[in-house]
Amino acid sequence: MRYEKPEYVGDSRPETQKHIDKVNEFGKQFTKKLTSRLILHDASKLIEPECKFFDKGTPNLATSSYGEESYEKAKDSIKEGIEHHYKMNDHHPEHFGSAGVSGMNLYQLIEMYLDWRAASLRHADGNIFKSIKVNKDRFHLDPQVYNILLNTAIVDSPELFVDAPDEVKEDLKGKL
Repeated sequence: MRYEKPEYVGDSRPETQKHIDKVNEFGKQFTKKLTSRLILHDASKLIEPECKFFDKGTPNLATSSYGEESYEKAKDSIKEGIEHHYKMNDHHPEHFGSAGVSGMNLYQLIEMYLDWRAASLRHADGNIFKSIKVNKDRFHLDPQVYNILLNTAIVDSPELFVDAPDEVKEDLKGKL
């Protein structure tokens, strides 16, 4: 039921309805912008100069463990392509230099989280909770951002929590 006209003196529902309508309008605008970003996500990997590097490096990255020495070695073998990728894609903290995640807006942050979630599936031992923990240290995530990412992962991937690192389980104790 919509409330566009007051039914009694002091009826706040029409103003509340306007607020609800405005939130919906802004949400649709936000979703449209985010969807546009996601359609173009990582498109630079599909063309040169990045494609040749990722053709070479993707198999090695897939067999590595994220955050471990094997991952760093695989990444180093295609360093030039990855550096170009970071310059072209602002959902990576590296795009912002020393500002890292603090230089991002909410669209970029959401895309980063979705990228981490998808990338974790590319590793045999991948887990979004492990990725968030590794990236907490790697990118010096603010505790609030770290908690928001973990809280989101719990909603998105509760079945993976059983394999989360013990430190993450401890960080989330009492939240589940």
